[in-house]
Amino acid sequence: MKGKVLDLSVYQTIVFDCDGVILNSNKIKTQAFFDVASIYGIEVAQTLKEYHIQNGGISRYAKFEHLITDILKKPLEKREFQQLLDNFSYEVKQALTICEVTKKLKELRQKTKHANWLIITGGDQAEIREVFAIRGLDNYFDSGIFGSPETKSSILEREINNGNISESALFIGDSKYDHQVAKQANLDFLFLTDWTEVKNWQAWCLENKINYELNISEL
Repeated sequence: MKGKVLDLSVYQTIVFDCDGVILNSNKIKTQAFFDVASIYGIEVAQTLKEYHIQNGGISRYAKFEHLITDILKKPLEKREFQQLLDNFSYEVKQALTICEVTKKLKELRQKTKHANWLIITGGDQAEIREVFAIRGLDNYFDSGIFGSPETKSSILEREINNGNISESALFIGDSKYDHQVAKQANLDFLFLTDWTEVKNWQAWCLENKINYELNISEL
């Protein structure tokens, strides 16, 4: 809940989501889902867009599979599926190299020198590693940058088991799915509101007793 000062000194590990936390990229990806699906018609594209917003933090792989099998009600054909992924990556990749980066990231890294930092994102792993290298952000995340096609929950489980995430740990995210996977993995959770696409997030945070801040700068 807002007003409770978070003591970052107690955390040995800080896990960050990417979109909506490090990069102001939520709207970029929302538009890209609509654009890519528009080959099937505006109604289908709008349905996928709404599904994406309601399921923030889940990978593009799962969302395009949902498009084909649940919205279009077609068999999942490998070539069509890959073409959707390629079109999506083409649309978002350039935008990710120029979109806004959260402020005060360097200062937060200095403040938490004792903690190891990770990115665990629903975004494509190879894509986000390349973008972070281009933008000079990769060096902040000394314990790795991880993403899809693996799910956040499976990445968290693996990194906990191999000791890369140690107690106590904090997950900083901007979606309900981020909160879900953090809770499942017994990580503390902080919700950032500045760029989130969660509707009525205030009521949700209050109901679930979730700590929140505006953005990284507030930490």
